[in-house]
Amino acid sequence: MAEEEHVDFTAKYRDWVSIRRMAIYGDTKPEEVVYHLAGIRWVVDSKSFVFLGIDVAALDDYSSKVAGDPKKGYRNLADAIARMDSAEAKGVISASCPDKSLVPIAQSYLLGRIISISGYSTSVSQMALSKIYKHLKPPKGLGRAKKKKE
Repeated sequence: MAEEEHVDFTAKYRDWVSIRRMAIYGDTKPEEVVYHLAGIRWVVDSKSFVFLGIDVAALDDYSSKVAGDPKKGYRNLADAIARMDSAEAKGVISASCPDKSLVPIAQSYLLGRIISISGYSTSVSQMALSKIYKHLKPPKGLGRAKKKKE
């Protein structure tokens, strides 16, 4: 069967390259296309903060500390979000920004990470789709490379 449609995404910025391609055929299901698009969105979104110079590792550490147990529900999420207004959170956010005008962007990143770690999402994500559509699974990492035989 010939390819009817496709989703292509190619980006190159400095030493970062991302190429995502999906051929869409007559039997390709809509959730497969949405799953692919969600992966592209995640790649672009996560790299955007890094390209701005925001210390996402520090924000990730803090979000893991405050997010708590995802099994405790929305009340736990509300408590974690309320902690974003604390002096400690403001200090972590400020320290993560090379330019203080980026503080609102860093706050956005932190909020997103807290929501994600708490088990929720504000948009379509591959993780959410894979829970609904069991046949959609994220690709596994490459793992350890096999030793070459000489």
